[in-house]
Amino acid sequence: MARTPHDPVEHLLRRTSLPQHVKADAWDAFHRSPTHHAFTEELKRLPLPQHVRANLWDLKLKHTASKEAKMLPRESKYGRGGTRLPEQAEPARTKEPSAEKAPGSVSAFIAENFRHFNSATFHDAAEDYKKHLAKGVQMLVSLAGAMSTAELGRTLAPMIRQGKVHAVSCTAANLEEAGFDLIAHDEYERYPDYHDFTAEDDAKLAARHVNRVTDTGLKEQAAMTPIEKAVKRRWDQAARNGTRLFPHEVMFDILRSKELESQYQGDPEKNWLVAAAEKDIMIVVPGFEDSTIGNVFAAECMEGNYDPTLIRNGIEYMVELAKWYQRVSADHDLGFWQIGGGLSGDFAICVVPLLEQDAKVKGTKKWTYFCQMTDADESMGGYSGAMPNEKSSWGKLPPDAPMFNIKGDATINAPLLAAYVLGW
Repeated sequence: MARTPHDPVEHLLRRTSLPQHVKADAWDAFHRSPTHHAFTEELKRLPLPQHVRANLWDLKLKHTASKEAKMLPRESKYGRGGTRLPEQAEPARTKEPSAEKAPGSVSAFIAENFRHFNSATFHDAAEDYKKHLAKGVQMLVSLAGAMSTAELGRTLAPMIRQGKVHAVSCTAANLEEAGFDLIAHDEYERYPDYHDFTAEDDAKLAARHVNRVTDTGLKEQAAMTPIEKAVKRRWDQAARNGTRLFPHEVMFDILRSKELESQYQGDPEKNWLVAAAEKDIMIVVPGFEDSTIGNVFAAECMEGNYDPTLIRNGIEYMVELAKWYQRVSADHDLGFWQIGGGLSGDFAICVVPLLEQDAKVKGTKKWTYFCQMTDADESMGGYSGAMPNEKSSWGKLPPDAPMFNIKGDATINAPLLAAYVLGW
Protein backbone atom coordinates (compact mmCIF):
# COMPACT_ATOMS: atom_id res chain seq x y z
CA MET A 1 0.00 0.00 0.00
CA ALA A 2 1.75 3.14 -1.21
CA ARG A 3 1.85 6.16 1.05
CA THR A 4 1.35 9.67 -0.25
CA PRO A 5 1.35 12.93 1.71
CA HIS A 6 -2.02 13.79 3.30
CA ASP A 7 -3.68 10.63 1.89
CA PRO A 8 -7.08 10.32 3.62
CA VAL A 9 -7.54 6.74 2.39
CA GLU A 10 -4.30 5.57 3.96
CA HIS A 11 -5.22 7.49 7.10
CA LEU A 12 -8.62 5.79 7.29
CA LEU A 13 -7.33 2.26 6.63
CA ARG A 14 -4.47 2.62 9.10
CA ARG A 15 -7.02 3.01 11.90
CA THR A 16 -8.78 -0.28 11.08
CA SER A 17 -7.85 -3.77 12.29
CA LEU A 18 -8.09 -5.31 8.83
CA PRO A 19 -5.37 -7.63 7.49
CA GLN A 20 -2.64 -5.81 5.60
CA HIS A 21 -3.49 -7.44 2.26
CA VAL A 22 -7.13 -6.30 2.56
CA LYS A 23 -6.01 -2.75 3.29
CA ALA A 24 -3.71 -2.87 0.26
CA ASP A 25 -6.54 -4.16 -1.98
CA ALA A 26 -8.86 -1.40 -0.74
CA TRP A 27 -6.24 1.28 -1.29
CA ASP A 28 -5.48 0.00 -4.79
CA ALA A 29 -9.17 -0.20 -5.69
CA PHE A 30 -9.75 3.36 -4.53
CA HIS A 31 -6.96 4.83 -6.63
CA ARG A 32 -7.41 2.45 -9.58
CA SER A 33 -11.09 3.19 -10.11
CA PRO A 34 -11.49 6.08 -12.58
CA THR A 35 -14.99 7.03 -11.41
CA HIS A 36 -17.06 6.91 -8.28
CA HIS A 37 -19.42 4.38 -9.85
CA ALA A 38 -16.57 2.08 -10.84
CA PHE A 39 -15.32 2.17 -7.26
CA THR A 40 -18.78 1.17 -6.04
CA GLU A 41 -18.46 -2.05 -8.03
CA GLU A 42 -14.96 -2.65 -6.63
CA LEU A 43 -16.25 -2.22 -3.09
CA LYS A 44 -18.74 -5.03 -3.53
CA ARG A 45 -15.88 -7.48 -4.06
CA LEU A 46 -13.85 -6.44 -1.01
CA PRO A 47 -14.30 -8.14 2.41
CA LEU A 48 -14.80 -4.90 4.33
CA PRO A 49 -16.99 -4.03 7.34
CA GLN A 50 -19.97 -1.88 6.40
CA HIS A 51 -18.72 1.25 8.21
CA VAL A 52 -15.33 1.07 6.41
CA ARG A 53 -17.11 0.51 3.10
CA ALA A 54 -19.34 3.55 3.73
CA ASN A 55 -16.39 5.76 4.69
CA LEU A 56 -14.43 4.76 1.61
CA TRP A 57 -17.50 5.42 -0.56
CA ASP A 58 -17.82 8.94 0.88
CA LEU A 59 -14.12 9.63 0.40
CA LYS A 60 -14.27 8.53 -3.24
CA LEU A 61 -17.22 10.83 -3.86
CA LYS A 62 -15.28 13.79 -2.47
CA HIS A 63 -12.08 12.74 -4.23
CA THR A 64 -13.83 12.49 -7.59
CA ALA A 65 -15.50 15.86 -7.19
CA SER A 66 -12.19 17.44 -6.20
CA LYS A 67 -10.34 15.87 -9.13
CA GLU A 68 -12.97 17.03 -11.61
CA ALA A 69 -12.89 20.52 -10.15
CA LYS A 70 -9.14 20.76 -10.72
CA MET A 71 -9.68 19.94 -14.41
CA LEU A 72 -12.04 22.83 -15.14
CA PRO A 73 -10.67 24.86 -18.06
CA ARG A 74 -9.60 28.28 -16.75
CA GLU A 75 -12.28 28.49 -14.07
CA SER A 76 -12.47 28.30 -10.32
CA LYS A 77 -14.17 25.11 -9.25
CA TYR A 78 -17.61 26.70 -9.36
CA GLY A 79 -17.49 28.13 -12.87
CA ARG A 80 -19.10 31.34 -14.01
CA GLY A 81 -21.69 33.04 -11.85
CA GLY A 82 -20.95 30.94 -8.79
CA THR A 83 -22.50 27.74 -10.17
CA ARG A 84 -20.94 24.35 -10.93
CA LEU A 85 -20.60 23.71 -14.65
CA PRO A 86 -23.26 21.28 -16.01
CA GLU A 87 -20.80 18.50 -16.85
CA GLN A 88 -19.50 18.58 -13.28
CA ALA A 89 -22.89 18.02 -11.65
CA GLU A 90 -23.01 15.11 -9.21
CA PRO A 91 -25.36 12.15 -9.75
CA ALA A 92 -28.90 12.81 -8.60
CA ARG A 93 -28.80 10.20 -5.85
CA THR A 94 -25.87 11.97 -4.16
CA LYS A 95 -27.21 15.47 -4.69
CA GLU A 96 -26.71 17.80 -1.74
CA PRO A 97 -28.57 21.03 -0.94
CA SER A 98 -27.14 23.78 -3.13
CA ALA A 99 -26.43 27.30 -1.99
CA GLU A 100 -28.63 30.01 -3.47
CA LYS A 101 -26.95 31.82 -6.33
CA ALA A 102 -25.95 35.31 -5.22
CA PRO A 103 -27.71 38.00 -7.28
CA GLY A 104 -25.87 41.09 -6.02
CA SER A 105 -23.38 43.22 -7.93
CA VAL A 106 -20.50 42.44 -5.54
CA SER A 107 -21.17 38.72 -5.86
CA ALA A 108 -21.43 38.95 -9.63
CA PHE A 109 -18.13 40.83 -9.78
CA ILE A 110 -16.39 38.16 -7.68
CA ALA A 111 -17.86 35.34 -9.74
CA GLU A 112 -16.71 37.00 -12.95
CA ASN A 113 -13.24 38.12 -11.92
CA PHE A 114 -12.00 35.91 -9.04
CA ARG A 115 -10.79 33.00 -11.17
CA HIS A 116 -7.18 32.17 -10.47
CA PHE A 117 -4.53 31.91 -7.79
CA ASN A 118 -5.49 33.57 -4.51
CA SER A 119 -8.74 35.00 -5.89
CA ALA A 120 -9.89 31.55 -7.07
CA THR A 121 -9.21 30.20 -3.58
CA PHE A 122 -11.34 33.04 -2.23
CA HIS A 123 -14.18 32.26 -4.67
CA ASP A 124 -14.11 28.55 -3.78
CA ALA A 125 -14.08 29.32 -0.05
CA ALA A 126 -17.06 31.66 -0.38
CA GLU A 127 -19.08 29.17 -2.39
CA ASP A 128 -18.26 26.34 0.00
CA TYR A 129 -19.31 28.56 2.92
CA LYS A 130 -22.72 28.98 1.26
CA LYS A 131 -22.97 25.26 0.49
CA HIS A 132 -22.23 24.34 4.09
CA LEU A 133 -24.85 26.79 5.38
CA ALA A 134 -27.38 25.26 2.98
CA LYS A 135 -26.64 21.84 4.54
CA GLY A 136 -27.32 23.18 8.04
CA VAL A 137 -23.71 23.64 9.12
CA GLN A 138 -23.21 26.24 11.86
CA MET A 139 -20.27 28.62 11.59
CA LEU A 140 -17.89 30.04 14.19
CA VAL A 141 -15.82 33.10 13.29
CA SER A 142 -12.65 34.09 15.12
CA LEU A 143 -11.55 37.74 15.17
CA ALA A 144 -7.91 38.62 15.65
CA GLY A 145 -6.18 41.97 15.18
CA ALA A 146 -8.36 45.07 15.28
CA MET A 147 -11.30 43.97 13.17
CA SER A 148 -13.78 46.00 15.23
CA THR A 149 -11.74 49.17 14.73
CA ALA A 150 -11.71 48.31 11.01
CA GLU A 151 -15.55 48.35 11.21
CA LEU A 152 -15.94 44.75 10.13
CA GLY A 153 -19.34 44.92 11.81
CA ARG A 154 -20.74 46.49 8.66
CA THR A 155 -20.79 43.01 7.13
CA LEU A 156 -20.44 40.78 10.20
CA ALA A 157 -23.56 42.19 11.90
CA PRO A 158 -25.89 41.13 9.06
CA MET A 159 -24.09 37.77 8.89
CA ILE A 160 -24.99 37.23 12.55
CA ARG A 161 -28.55 38.52 12.21
CA GLN A 162 -29.23 36.32 9.18
CA GLY A 163 -27.93 33.17 10.87
CA LYS A 164 -24.77 32.86 8.79
CA VAL A 165 -22.48 33.19 11.83
CA HIS A 166 -23.49 31.32 14.98
CA ALA A 167 -20.58 31.88 17.38
CA VAL A 168 -17.64 34.26 17.82
CA SER A 169 -14.21 33.79 19.36
CA CYS A 170 -12.54 37.17 19.65
CA THR A 171 -9.78 38.98 21.41
CA ALA A 172 -10.84 41.22 24.28
CA ALA A 173 -9.62 44.15 22.19
CA ASN A 174 -12.17 43.35 19.48
CA LEU A 175 -14.87 42.96 22.14
CA GLU A 176 -14.27 46.34 23.74
CA GLU A 177 -13.51 48.17 20.49
CA ALA A 178 -16.96 47.22 19.18
CA GLY A 179 -18.29 49.19 22.15
CA PHE A 180 -15.83 52.06 21.70
CA ASP A 181 -16.81 52.48 18.04
CA LEU A 182 -20.50 52.48 18.91
CA ILE A 183 -20.02 55.30 21.41
CA ALA A 184 -17.45 57.44 19.64
CA HIS A 185 -17.58 56.63 15.93
CA ASP A 186 -17.62 60.26 14.83
CA GLU A 187 -14.79 61.19 17.18
CA TYR A 188 -12.31 58.77 15.61
CA GLU A 189 -9.47 60.30 13.65
CA ARG A 190 -7.98 58.82 10.49
CA TYR A 191 -4.36 59.22 9.43
CA PRO A 192 -3.90 58.15 5.78
CA ASP A 193 -0.22 59.11 6.01
CA TYR A 194 0.48 57.10 9.17
CA HIS A 195 3.46 55.36 7.54
CA ASP A 196 5.25 58.68 7.65
CA PHE A 197 4.63 59.27 11.37
CA THR A 198 7.66 59.87 13.53
CA ALA A 199 7.97 58.93 17.18
CA GLU A 200 7.32 62.60 17.95
CA ASP A 201 4.06 62.51 15.98
CA ASP A 202 2.81 59.58 18.05
CA ALA A 203 3.97 61.26 21.24
CA LYS A 204 1.79 64.24 20.33
CA LEU A 205 -1.18 61.88 19.98
CA ALA A 206 -0.42 60.45 23.42
CA ALA A 207 -0.34 63.95 24.87
CA ARG A 208 -3.87 64.48 23.50
CA HIS A 209 -4.96 61.10 24.96
CA VAL A 210 -5.46 59.64 21.49
CA ASN A 211 -4.47 55.99 21.01
CA ARG A 212 -3.51 55.03 17.46
CA VAL A 213 -4.44 51.69 15.86
CA THR A 214 -2.64 51.76 12.49
CA ASP A 215 -4.46 54.60 10.66
CA THR A 216 -7.16 55.21 13.27
CA GLY A 217 -7.04 57.33 16.42
CA LEU A 218 -9.28 56.47 19.38
CA LYS A 219 -9.95 59.36 21.73
CA GLU A 220 -9.78 58.13 25.31
CA GLN A 221 -12.40 60.46 26.79
CA ALA A 222 -14.91 59.91 23.98
CA ALA A 223 -14.48 56.17 23.37
CA MET A 224 -13.05 54.48 26.42
CA THR A 225 -14.20 56.48 29.44
CA PRO A 226 -18.00 55.96 28.98
CA ILE A 227 -17.56 52.21 28.49
CA GLU A 228 -15.13 51.99 31.41
CA LYS A 229 -17.61 53.69 33.75
CA ALA A 230 -20.46 51.40 32.64
CA VAL A 231 -18.26 48.35 33.10
CA LYS A 232 -17.17 49.38 36.59
CA ARG A 233 -20.79 49.75 37.68
CA ARG A 234 -21.34 46.11 36.79
CA TRP A 235 -18.14 45.01 38.48
CA ASP A 236 -19.26 46.82 41.64
CA GLN A 237 -22.66 45.14 41.56
CA ALA A 238 -21.15 41.70 40.95
CA ALA A 239 -18.71 42.21 43.83
CA ARG A 240 -21.58 43.16 46.16
CA ASN A 241 -23.66 40.17 45.05
CA GLY A 242 -20.79 37.70 45.14
CA THR A 243 -21.29 36.80 41.48
CA ARG A 244 -18.70 36.33 38.74
CA LEU A 245 -18.90 37.52 35.15
CA PHE A 246 -17.52 36.70 31.73
CA PRO A 247 -16.22 39.80 29.88
CA HIS A 248 -18.80 39.49 27.11
CA GLU A 249 -21.64 39.23 29.64
CA VAL A 250 -20.70 42.66 30.93
CA MET A 251 -20.78 44.14 27.42
CA PHE A 252 -24.04 42.38 26.57
CA ASP A 253 -25.66 43.83 29.70
CA ILE A 254 -24.52 47.35 28.82
CA LEU A 255 -26.00 47.07 25.34
CA ARG A 256 -29.25 45.48 26.46
CA SER A 257 -29.77 48.05 29.20
CA LYS A 258 -29.53 50.83 26.56
CA GLU A 259 -28.06 53.12 29.23
CA LEU A 260 -25.55 54.53 26.75
CA GLU A 261 -27.89 54.59 23.76
CA SER A 262 -28.27 58.37 23.86
CA GLN A 263 -24.50 58.63 23.31
CA TYR A 264 -24.35 56.34 20.27
CA GLN A 265 -22.52 57.83 17.30
CA GLY A 266 -22.14 54.54 15.44
CA ASP A 267 -25.02 52.72 13.77
CA PRO A 268 -26.19 49.74 15.92
CA GLU A 269 -27.28 47.97 12.73
CA LYS A 270 -23.64 47.91 11.63
CA ASN A 271 -22.17 46.81 14.95
CA TRP A 272 -21.41 43.10 15.29
CA LEU A 273 -21.52 43.13 19.10
CA VAL A 274 -25.02 44.63 19.10
CA ALA A 275 -26.11 41.90 16.66
CA ALA A 276 -24.49 39.22 18.84
CA ALA A 277 -26.32 40.52 21.92
CA GLU A 278 -29.62 40.57 20.05
CA LYS A 279 -29.21 36.99 18.82
CA ASP A 280 -27.56 35.88 22.10
CA ILE A 281 -24.98 33.83 20.23
CA MET A 282 -22.06 32.01 21.81
CA ILE A 283 -19.04 34.26 22.45
CA VAL A 284 -15.67 33.33 23.94
CA VAL A 285 -13.04 35.94 24.77
CA PRO A 286 -9.67 34.40 25.67
CA GLY A 287 -6.95 36.64 27.06
CA PHE A 288 -9.14 39.32 28.64
CA GLU A 289 -6.11 40.80 30.38
CA ASP A 290 -4.69 41.80 26.98
CA SER A 291 -7.04 44.74 26.49
CA THR A 292 -7.67 48.25 27.74
CA ILE A 293 -10.50 47.21 30.05
CA GLY A 294 -8.51 44.16 31.12
CA ASN A 295 -5.65 46.45 32.13
CA VAL A 296 -8.09 48.64 34.05
CA PHE A 297 -9.39 45.59 35.91
CA ALA A 298 -5.84 44.44 36.74
CA ALA A 299 -5.05 47.91 38.12
CA GLU A 300 -8.21 47.85 40.25
CA CYS A 301 -7.21 44.44 41.61
CA MET A 302 -3.76 45.79 42.48
CA GLU A 303 -5.43 48.56 44.48
CA GLY A 304 -7.56 46.01 46.32
CA ASN A 305 -10.87 47.16 44.83
CA TYR A 306 -11.72 43.79 43.27
CA ASP A 307 -10.71 40.18 43.63
CA PRO A 308 -9.18 38.84 40.37
CA THR A 309 -11.65 35.94 40.41
CA LEU A 310 -14.52 38.40 39.85
CA ILE A 311 -13.93 37.98 36.10
CA ARG A 312 -14.33 34.43 34.87
CA ASN A 313 -11.18 33.25 33.11
CA GLY A 314 -10.05 31.54 29.91
CA ILE A 315 -10.27 28.01 31.29
CA GLU A 316 -13.91 28.64 32.17
CA TYR A 317 -14.48 29.99 28.66
CA MET A 318 -12.95 26.81 27.23
CA VAL A 319 -15.26 24.64 29.35
CA GLU A 320 -18.28 26.63 28.17
CA LEU A 321 -17.12 26.38 24.56
CA ALA A 322 -16.72 22.61 24.91
CA LYS A 323 -20.24 22.30 26.28
CA TRP A 324 -21.60 24.44 23.46
CA TYR A 325 -19.70 22.44 20.85
CA GLN A 326 -21.06 19.14 22.16
CA ARG A 327 -24.59 20.47 22.29
CA VAL A 328 -24.60 22.01 18.82
CA SER A 329 -22.66 19.21 17.12
CA ALA A 330 -25.29 16.71 18.24
CA ASP A 331 -27.55 18.13 15.51
CA HIS A 332 -25.23 20.12 13.24
CA ASP A 333 -21.81 19.99 11.68
CA LEU A 334 -19.66 23.00 12.48
CA GLY A 335 -17.41 25.15 10.32
CA PHE A 336 -14.64 27.60 11.20
CA TRP A 337 -13.95 30.99 9.61
CA GLN A 338 -10.67 32.32 10.99
CA ILE A 339 -9.95 36.00 10.41
CA GLY A 340 -6.28 36.52 11.18
CA GLY A 341 -4.65 34.09 13.58
CA GLY A 342 -3.43 34.35 17.12
CA LEU A 343 -5.16 33.40 20.33
CA SER A 344 -8.76 33.88 19.22
CA GLY A 345 -8.35 31.35 16.40
CA ASP A 346 -6.22 28.73 18.13
CA PHE A 347 -8.27 28.87 21.33
CA ALA A 348 -11.54 28.02 19.61
CA ILE A 349 -10.32 25.42 17.13
CA CYS A 350 -8.60 23.49 19.96
CA VAL A 351 -11.98 22.51 21.41
CA VAL A 352 -12.04 19.43 19.15
CA PRO A 353 -8.78 17.77 20.30
CA LEU A 354 -9.68 18.81 23.85
CA LEU A 355 -12.92 16.82 23.69
CA GLU A 356 -11.59 13.91 21.64
CA GLN A 357 -8.10 13.41 23.07
CA ASP A 358 -8.13 14.95 26.54
CA ALA A 359 -11.72 14.57 27.72
CA LYS A 360 -12.03 11.21 25.87
CA VAL A 361 -15.49 12.08 24.52
CA LYS A 362 -16.30 9.35 22.01
CA GLY A 363 -17.81 10.34 18.67
CA THR A 364 -16.56 13.95 18.80
CA LYS A 365 -17.11 15.60 15.44
CA LYS A 366 -14.32 17.59 13.84
CA TRP A 367 -14.80 20.91 12.08
CA THR A 368 -16.18 20.22 8.60
CA TYR A 369 -15.11 23.49 6.94
CA PHE A 370 -12.12 25.75 7.50
CA CYS A 371 -11.25 29.08 5.96
CA GLN A 372 -8.40 31.27 7.16
CA MET A 373 -7.71 34.82 6.02
CA THR A 374 -4.24 36.08 6.86
CA ASP A 375 -1.32 38.08 5.57
CA ALA A 376 1.08 36.20 7.87
CA ASP A 377 3.80 33.95 6.47
CA GLU A 378 4.39 30.38 7.55
CA SER A 379 7.45 30.96 9.68
CA MET A 380 9.18 29.73 12.84
CA GLY A 381 6.20 27.95 14.34
CA GLY A 382 3.96 31.01 14.30
CA TYR A 383 0.27 30.13 14.50
CA SER A 384 -1.08 32.99 12.37
CA GLY A 385 0.67 31.79 9.22
CA ALA A 386 0.31 28.05 9.78
CA MET A 387 -1.26 26.22 6.84
CA PRO A 388 -4.60 24.47 7.45
CA ASN A 389 -3.21 20.96 6.91
CA GLU A 390 -0.94 21.45 9.94
CA LYS A 391 -4.11 21.57 12.03
CA SER A 392 -4.95 18.05 10.88
CA SER A 393 -1.84 16.75 12.63
CA TRP A 394 -3.28 18.08 15.90
CA GLY A 395 -6.66 16.45 15.34
CA LYS A 396 -8.43 19.78 14.79
CA LEU A 397 -9.48 19.16 11.18
CA PRO A 398 -10.21 15.91 9.34
CA PRO A 399 -7.98 15.40 6.30
CA ASP A 400 -10.94 15.46 3.91
CA ALA A 401 -12.45 18.75 5.17
CA PRO A 402 -12.41 21.65 2.70
CA MET A 403 -9.54 23.91 3.82
CA PHE A 404 -8.82 27.34 2.43
CA ASN A 405 -5.94 29.68 3.20
CA ILE A 406 -6.68 33.07 1.65
CA LYS A 407 -3.60 35.25 1.65
CA GLY A 408 -3.98 39.00 1.99
CA ASP A 409 -5.45 41.76 4.08
CA ALA A 410 -8.41 40.52 6.12
CA THR A 411 -9.91 44.03 6.17
CA ILE A 412 -10.40 43.56 2.42
CA ASN A 413 -11.09 39.83 2.15
CA ALA A 414 -13.43 39.35 5.12
CA PRO A 415 -16.02 41.96 4.05
CA LEU A 416 -15.91 40.60 0.50
CA LEU A 417 -16.54 37.01 1.63
CA ALA A 418 -19.36 38.17 3.89
CA ALA A 419 -20.88 40.16 1.03
CA TYR A 420 -20.74 37.12 -1.22
CA VAL A 421 -22.38 34.89 1.37
CA LEU A 422 -25.04 37.55 1.99
CA GLY A 423 -25.74 37.80 -1.75
CA TRP A 424 -24.82 41.47 -2.02
